[in-house]
Amino acid sequence: MSSCSPDGAPDLLFLLSWATHALLTEQAEGLAELGISPRAHQVLLRAGSGELTQRQIGELCGIDKTTMVVTLDQLEAAGLARRRPSPTDRRARLVEVTPEGRAVLARAQEIAARIQRDVLAGLPERDRAALLRSIETLVRGRFAAAGPCGPGSRSAC
Repeated sequence: MSSCSPDGAPDLLFLLSWATHALLTEQAEGLAELGISPRAHQVLLRAGSGELTQRQIGELCGIDKTTMVVTLDQLEAAGLARRRPSPTDRRARLVEVTPEGRAVLARAQEIAARIQRDVLAGLPERDRAALLRSIETLVRGRFAAAGPCGPGSRSAC
């Protein structure tokens, strides 16, 4: 595995892709005991207030419309979330987390926090905060307006 481009410079896309894949794999394994995916975890987390529409949650999570519907169908079937009509827009549905969903979300947050601690423990302590701060700066800055690669898609190009 080479993390460098042909000119020897670090390949940022490869490094971030590899790290994302590895972290998602660990999250999926950890959350499997709860019967949810990392995507479902993120949806439950964003739906916590009960004030957001499924479209807003999808946008916050970077999930396309079709995948969002499938994810919510799964969460509803498991009794973890429910959709209800928006009082201000009859076409929109608000997503709320059920009491059972809140319990699962609390456990999912514990699992995610443990995995994050374990992953960051592999770095020298002084580098942990710098890594998170740097990634957050990119996500809130340059990558905040990252657009889709194709019509209706937020997946890789």
